[in-house]
Amino acid sequence: MPSALSSVTIVQGQPLGLAVARASVVVGLEARPILVEVCSSRGPSFFQLVGLAEAAVREARVRVASALAGLDVLLDEYAVTVNLAPADLRKAGATLDLAIAVALLAALGKLAPAALEGTLVLGELGLDGSLRPVRGLLPQLDGARQRGLLRAIVPHQNALEAGIAQGLEVRLARTLQEALEHLAGRRTLPLAAPTPFLPSAAHTHGDLRDVRGQTGARRALEIAAAGAHNLLFIGPPGSGKTLLARLLPSILPPLEFDEAVECTSIHSVAGLLAPEQGIVTERPFRAPHHSVSEAGLVGGGDVPRPGEVSLAHHGVLFLDELAEFRRGALEALRQPLEDGVVCIARARARAWFPARPVLVGAVNPCPCGYFSHPRRRCACTDEARKRYRARLSGPLLDRIDIHVPVPPVEVSALTSARHGESSSDVRSRVARARDAQRRRAATLGLSARVNAVLSAAELDQVAPLERNSRRLVELAVDKLGLSARAFVKVLRVARTIADLEGEERVKEPHVGEAIQGRLLDRDGGR
Repeated sequence: MPSALSSVTIVQGQPLGLAVARASVVVGLEARPILVEVCSSRGPSFFQLVGLAEAAVREARVRVASALAGLDVLLDEYAVTVNLAPADLRKAGATLDLAIAVALLAALGKLAPAALEGTLVLGELGLDGSLRPVRGLLPQLDGARQRGLLRAIVPHQNALEAGIAQGLEVRLARTLQEALEHLAGRRTLPLAAPTPFLPSAAHTHGDLRDVRGQTGARRALEIAAAGAHNLLFIGPPGSGKTLLARLLPSILPPLEFDEAVECTSIHSVAGLLAPEQGIVTERPFRAPHHSVSEAGLVGGGDVPRPGEVSLAHHGVLFLDELAEFRRGALEALRQPLEDGVVCIARARARAWFPARPVLVGAVNPCPCGYFSHPRRRCACTDEARKRYRARLSGPLLDRIDIHVPVPPVEVSALTSARHGESSSDVRSRVARARDAQRRRAATLGLSARVNAVLSAAELDQVAPLERNSRRLVELAVDKLGLSARAFVKVLRVARTIADLEGEERVKEPHVGEAIQGRLLDRDGGR
């Protein structure tokens, strides 16, 4: 049998062309290599495509035929077979259009098959031969580099995203004709220029200085930002829970480059990255409505797509009216909150998405919202309150590091002309605490760069307890019935509080304040 890259051989007196182009598809955030094998011969006209192709891929034959017609290449006289290998991997989307077109041109003798060696080819074709941007370009370019490919041709509209890729020569094409002329050596496509990374420190969510009162909630917000801890606000309507949660991005440190690349990959796969954006420069803030489905929250679909918990990776996932979310959707969050990753299993493949946001939940203490309110009477029965509290399971609450009450704001605070600390002042303290965690991780060789994900073994290294602190923790475990997970979370929060105070060791006051974040009972009181 001739090599797949042989341009022409003879079968029963008819010329037979064979060519291969290299492309890829994204499963989760992993780029799976695809060999686009094309066989063409003179004979009864047909165009068949095999290799477990979904509808959008099967329709490529229409787009490719129209684009080739614009180059005066008609397929009426050819029998064309396209095989997308491996055959057992489902292919979806229009990313393979350009690879099919150039491989077909090579099989028809319009291009030397060897010109396709070592080059990744990606792009969706318009009927006129124009190239349109594709999803998930960044992880596909990174996957090509890891497989040893040297070059890539991608749509010009993906230029800014392509400029993030490293270790690969990425060329930009506007049309199929431009890509063909480049591969044939008749012109040189422009290289993708490196995309500058300028992390944004500006936030459109407001400023903490506009929050009146709520000293305890502001302190909890700062601790959550400093250590990337999950946070739950419990309080009556109008107490400021939503406002506080939306201000959390304003005190988080700017994205680092590796974090921005991860966020960009996720948003690109989800189709949320605008071509003119190129790279995510601001920490994501996602606030889905409580009617969101399980697949919408954690990810899913026939072709797995990231959910809100992954789209908020390295940012904030805000779940307002937490008790109103579907029970199944909330319970599906338990594993991502613990492991920082979502695995979507399907019959033919598994897709993985990172999911390490800071979760902020806001919930009322009862259906009417006024249980334990100092000035308004609760209209709920004990049974109604019990059913309402049962919407949030113990295992879910156990995975939230800090539970904090948000009482009604006093009138004196509302009418006061004094402002609280600004977001920039708080952000500077958060940044110092994050720097301390990063330096400690580098010095001790820890895998965790923020305190919220420290393992029990790492906590023994970075947060050894003094005698009084240990006694306090033992008393809390005994009196409050804290689980082993809650115990670890108390130590993580205590380590963060010590970092905010600039202390090397975790002391008794730090542990005491961390325990306060676990004292809130299921009735919303102290």
